[in-house]
Amino acid sequence: MEEVESRVLIIGAMGRLGYHLAKFSLEYCHPTFILIRDSSPTDPERAQKLHFLSTVGAIPLKGSLEDEKSLVEAVKQVDVIICSIPSKQVLDQKLLIKVIKESGCIKKFIPSEFGVDPDKVQISVLDHQFYSRKAEIRRLIEAAGIPYTYICCNFFMSYLLPWLAQPGLKTPPRDKVTIFGDGNTKAVFMKDVDVAACTISAIDDPRTLNKTLYLRPPGNVYSMNELVAIWENKIDKKLEKIYVPEEELLKKIKACEIAETPYPDNMEMIFIYSAFVKGDHTYFDIKSSGVDGTQLYPHFKFTTVSDYLDTLL
Repeated sequence: MEEVESRVLIIGAMGRLGYHLAKFSLEYCHPTFILIRDSSPTDPERAQKLHFLSTVGAIPLKGSLEDEKSLVEAVKQVDVIICSIPSKQVLDQKLLIKVIKESGCIKKFIPSEFGVDPDKVQISVLDHQFYSRKAEIRRLIEAAGIPYTYICCNFFMSYLLPWLAQPGLKTPPRDKVTIFGDGNTKAVFMKDVDVAACTISAIDDPRTLNKTLYLRPPGNVYSMNELVAIWENKIDKKLEKIYVPEEELLKKIKACEIAETPYPDNMEMIFIYSAFVKGDHTYFDIKSSGVDGTQLYPHFKFTTVSDYLDTLL
């Protein structure tokens, strides 16, 4: 008997990652449903995405994470649910978790994480509860006995890399560069398209059931010193290097809080501190904490950091 691909519900399909998740779900022949607040979005980009996904086979379902009735109707039509809402809204998944638990029909839930493992971060006193909210969702899923896979891809390449982790810049530096800490702690960068492909591959993979799937390919793991060296090689120029020790960076972070700097600006330095000083992306062994996507899916050709930097020239 031919095996039928799992039916998938994507929540957040109009976002950058969610759109790729929906496209790969369809490409991998999963019956794919997308939860949409408004069947006729007024935003041109969202309207274009919805039109394309509908054209290639996605089934729009009107509803939202605040509407229990619409969630009940959506959940009963699928086997797998993937949520890719923005990090600031992760607690909005609470009602969804309740509905999934009561339905008893979902064989895997992939919550909205797609970043640093919230159970591994060492900066919880600084992060404005950014990671504790994600950890709270994990605990609710586990307490409800819902089958899950957590996806930890650390940084998306579209964040920090376009300006080489230089706060205040919008393009990579050409003259001087600031390096935080000693510059030797490594961070991980993943292309959102690759994250989406791995996530969809994990749907029916029993090796990822009730596990954390880490994405840490060798070509995507670099320290600040290594990133700068790669960039210098590409532009054929040595940059002036300004090293900022941990204590000074912490002072900058606290100064931003005192000055009530907008949340994203403050968080950018906190993320830099987490990754490039504390080593929250790489200080632990994957095998002791979950499963390695690089080993599970060796056929994937991941976009490397060097590939991405080529696009910035």
